[in-house]
Amino acid sequence: MSEWPQGWTGDRNDRYGRGSGSPQPEGARSMPQVRRAAPGGGGQQPAEPPLPPELSPRGSVPRPSPSYDEYGGHGGDGYNTGQVYGGGRGPGGPGRPGGGARRGGPVNWRRRITIGLVTLVALLLAVGIGTYFWADGKLKREVDLSKVEDRPTGGKGTNYLIVGSDSREGMSAEDKKKLHTGSAEGRRTDSMILLHVGENGNTMVSLPRDSWVTIPAFTGSSSGNRIPASQNKLNASYSSEGPQLLTRTIEYNTGLKIDHYAEIGFDGFAKIVDGVGGVDINIPQDMNDKFSGADFKKGEQTLNGQQALAFVRQRHGLAGGDLDRTKNQQRFLAALANKAATPSTVLNPFKLYPMMGAGLDSLIVDKDMSLWDLKDMFFAMKSVSNGEGKQMNMPVSNPGLPTSKGSAVQWDMPKVKQLVGELKNDEKVTVSGN
Repeated sequence: MSEWPQGWTGDRNDRYGRGSGSPQPEGARSMPQVRRAAPGGGGQQPAEPPLPPELSPRGSVPRPSPSYDEYGGHGGDGYNTGQVYGGGRGPGGPGRPGGGARRGGPVNWRRRITIGLVTLVALLLAVGIGTYFWADGKLKREVDLSKVEDRPTGGKGTNYLIVGSDSREGMSAEDKKKLHTGSAEGRRTDSMILLHVGENGNTMVSLPRDSWVTIPAFTGSSSGNRIPASQNKLNASYSSEGPQLLTRTIEYNTGLKIDHYAEIGFDGFAKIVDGVGGVDINIPQDMNDKFSGADFKKGEQTLNGQQALAFVRQRHGLAGGDLDRTKNQQRFLAALANKAATPSTVLNPFKLYPMMGAGLDSLIVDKDMSLWDLKDMFFAMKSVSNGEGKQMNMPVSNPGLPTSKGSAVQWDMPKVKQLVGELKNDEKVTVSGN
């Protein structure tokens, strides 16, 4: 047993071939059945059995007998069909638990999570950018405040003039009947709110449309003639020359510069309310008005678009008349902004896009208004709704002033001057309104 079988040497590399000189890969070569002559020269002895594991040239890896199925699955014919050791269906093969070559390392969860997060951020960024350009393209930047004459100097903070007009543009006869808007031609202001956004709290100041003011001299847009200054109701400035003269009239009578202008009509207002799924509001008293269509019981309730429009237009039967109506308009706008800025609306595309589409389609703003400015305006109104700001009317000394244009609202000018000073310097508002 001290002899090596024929063709074998003591060198391990010789026993398994010399690299690429072998016609087959090492694992695919057949195991030679070595025979030696019997003592005395007579015949041949059976082939020696395989080496025990401890003498295997591969160290601790046992070499199974050629008759095992690992060598091709042919039982005991002793010839390999080309399968690499350990590649069959026998013990230790890849088909058995714990057997065969490892096909990969442990799962790198950190890498997978990182890739997933990067993909999600990229997707959200793409959606956000797309939404921004879609919304920005819908804004109707039709008001050029740079053409307003004799403007006052600016102050601290930002001042928005928010106008609700009774424009019926784009409304069908059925819509007008449903919303109780009537069929009057042209546009008039139905509400005017001055919103100051500053570091010492945000303030919403309603300007009664029947306020008795001085309409400063201006150049007519159609005639080109110079129109002299006159005394009239505030609403007349808008009816005459639209947003630019309205802005000039407010700046002239207050001394406060308007930074941004936003206007929405009847139809757009109703669609925004429907877009957010209705707005919760506490009705201060029973209301029933055939002119506006208001028919409400006192108490907390959710108003849809049609009902909301009736609520903010209602003035008949209110003790304070138009002054009480402006208070209701402020309360509802603040509640609407609060609903529109909630996560349930912002993160729900089925609410966000209908609301944005309805609002932007009917919203008219100044040429310098950006979506960020619009966002700041809504969040400022939301803060007022949450008690972080102040809601008030312009201070009034006489709500029923007799004039050549009928009954009007007279401002309390000493209080107005104090209010404007506090807003201009972005100070905490201490003046009380009506």
